[in-house]
Amino acid sequence: MLLVECLQCIADPRVEGKNDHRLVDILVISICAIICGAEYWTEIEDFGKCKKRWFRSFLKLPNGIPSHDTIGRVFAAIDPKQLRQCYADWIQGFMKGVDVHHICLDGKTVRGSRHAPDDKKPVHMISAYARESGLVLTQGKVDDTSNEIGALPDILSRLMLAGAIVSIDAIGCQKDIARQIKEQGGEYVLSLKGNQGKLAQDVEHHFECAERDQFVLLDHDAHTTVDGGHGRVETRRYDVIGEAEWLDPEKRWGGLAAVGRVVSERISKADGAKSSETRYYILSKRFTTEEFAKTSRSHWGIENSLHWILDVAFREDDCRIHAGYAAENFAVLRHIALGLLKQGARIKRGIKTRRKIAGWDENYLLELLKGDFHA
Repeated sequence: MLLVECLQCIADPRVEGKNDHRLVDILVISICAIICGAEYWTEIEDFGKCKKRWFRSFLKLPNGIPSHDTIGRVFAAIDPKQLRQCYADWIQGFMKGVDVHHICLDGKTVRGSRHAPDDKKPVHMISAYARESGLVLTQGKVDDTSNEIGALPDILSRLMLAGAIVSIDAIGCQKDIARQIKEQGGEYVLSLKGNQGKLAQDVEHHFECAERDQFVLLDHDAHTTVDGGHGRVETRRYDVIGEAEWLDPEKRWGGLAAVGRVVSERISKADGAKSSETRYYILSKRFTTEEFAKTSRSHWGIENSLHWILDVAFREDDCRIHAGYAAENFAVLRHIALGLLKQGARIKRGIKTRRKIAGWDENYLLELLKGDFHA
């Protein structure tokens, strides 16, 4: 399904019969403007006016380009659930026939959306990120009175998890979350910390005893990697111990089958300073250490492949939009723009450069909008 077709399914929040501009026109102009570098309503209006003749070639624009005030009011009023659903319907078209092997769930705060005079907290979004394709599959806002735990079940329910591995950091290490992933046909790799005190202690003690006895008579596998870069040498040892069902005798974790450990040791090339970190995980199946290593490392790739791009290329944290639902809706628009830019790989450049080229080359921008991603 084309993006424009999905956008037409969003209900117009304005009073019927009193609108000078079509909702779909406002949405398309805004997405194109964000692709090309716009960060505020005024910039979207300016972009629309500069590209008015081009937009008229495929949009109706009954009363020209909407003002920035109109654009801002519309996005403050649009139901963000509908915009997220539009995004999910559209992204499924990209992913049709594509196997999703690893889904990372992680949260990011849109820091600039905080508005102190109204005591409005910054918007915190959780994204479900398909690691192989680099696309956000769906997203959700964390309720102001809750934390990520409350938003995760709804986000998971919107995903096709059959055959996929789901990784979540420690806050998502919850019994209900683990069971839901398994019930939807997925496997999990969940980071384990103090929020699951008894289980975390048991897993840590299990590894200490196993290592002391050199893992004798245990279903154990180990894998070590050495990386050099950023002025340091980092050695990572990955251990997986299977037959861990005894840790969950009441089966409350939906099939806990193995446990994992990652020991990272870093040595500075400059001064030889050493540091180390140990992380523990619960696993829903007996992964090989290579599978476990790839999944645990890839999970943190969401920081560089999504969050870093949103902050650096899109300057998300600097955006001061906050009225109504506008901050949440603008966050989804950035995901749409980033998804289009990542798929539009005919231009072999980074995201920042592709945004500039889209602003210069209307044919490329139209390719992105249509999903015409030929090589």
